[in-house]
Amino acid sequence: MSEWNSMNREIKKNQLRRQIVQTSVSNDESSEEIIKKARTKVRKKRLRIFLVVFGLLAAGGIGAFQYFSLYHYTNYGIVWSKELNEGSYEGYLDFGSNVLKYSRDGASYLDAQGKEVWIQSYEMKSPRAVVSGDYAAIADLQGNSIYIFDKAGKTGVATTVLPIVKATVSSHGVVAAILEDSAANYIYFFKQDGSALDVKIKALLGGDSGYPVDISLSPDGTQLMGAYAYLKNGTLNGRVAFHNFAEIGKSVPDRLVGGFDEPYDAALVAQVHFLDDTYSCAFADNSVSFYSTRNALSPELVKQIPIKEEIKSVFYSKKYVGLIVDNPEGENPYRLEVYRPDGKQVFSKVFQYQYTNADIDGEHVFLYNEDSCRVYNMSGRLKFSGTFDFPVTKIRNGRFPNTLIVTGPKNMKEIRLQIGGQYQ
Repeated sequence: MSEWNSMNREIKKNQLRRQIVQTSVSNDESSEEIIKKARTKVRKKRLRIFLVVFGLLAAGGIGAFQYFSLYHYTNYGIVWSKELNEGSYEGYLDFGSNVLKYSRDGASYLDAQGKEVWIQSYEMKSPRAVVSGDYAAIADLQGNSIYIFDKAGKTGVATTVLPIVKATVSSHGVVAAILEDSAANYIYFFKQDGSALDVKIKALLGGDSGYPVDISLSPDGTQLMGAYAYLKNGTLNGRVAFHNFAEIGKSVPDRLVGGFDEPYDAALVAQVHFLDDTYSCAFADNSVSFYSTRNALSPELVKQIPIKEEIKSVFYSKKYVGLIVDNPEGENPYRLEVYRPDGKQVFSKVFQYQYTNADIDGEHVFLYNEDSCRVYNMSGRLKFSGTFDFPVTKIRNGRFPNTLIVTGPKNMKEIRLQIGGQYQ
């Protein structure tokens, strides 16, 4: 009997142990399920918060786009104004995020608030400035000196024996200049310190290359694009030629890697410009052409756009090429056209406004005269139109999306555009 009771007690103990183990396992599973559900709930809550924030940001972005892109501004307020020393003022050029002011007796580099970063004095009869990236050059046309600058000041002075006709600079400070004498024209090259490079191109009007009308260096300084005039059957024709001064160009005679005559039959090319190290453009009297040097030894004409009307102005930036032509149809006398470096049209817009200058800065086109201005965005919308009570010679984007830097011979101002309350 006692043995039976002992076995019975042992059985009950085993049953109790199994119940405890089952309860423990059940509790562990319950805890894992609770933790899993809690984590899922947190994730859903975070997702809802993210969607709400994303929605608010999207709405804010759309609102900002409408505010800065779609509205037409007609008023402005002056943020700051600074008096400038006029001197024998010649012009302003965008130089990095600031402005290069140059005259017959010197140059100065002005920051975005009109403060002089540096000043350089010189004497020139006919100064012309060019800018590329971190370098600028000021050449005395029909004179014999070229001053070379970076953003810290003068890096060197190139001196020539022959008179200077044109000059161009790369973003590394290499300068190329067209020099002339009574028999021929020459293209010489100079380092950023002004010393001459052992490279020279001789050009004759009746020669194989023709007479150089304009030149442009690629930003990296390894490519030269030239507009030439040459005689063919007694008629003056235009030509675009490419020279390569990198290592790869040594394998080609005279480093001439490409020439284009046929697109300019009975036409003259007046201006050429490298937009970046790959794309460039050429402006003739009846067309604008877009080139690619992606293959350094075989430049390609990407697109040529015929222009039937008279071309009034050409202008460009790294990203865009603009031109203004006569518009023979309708009441608007002019047509503004903007293209990308590959020749694709961005927009075309007719207008009636007596401008004297046209520029592109960032995503804006500026048309202006001495006392008024129009600003278009790259959708072709008129963003600002207004008049000024001071003379204007240069307009560019300001420090903020709705500000402009307006510069004249005697002053520089930053203005904040104010909404006129209507869509264009």
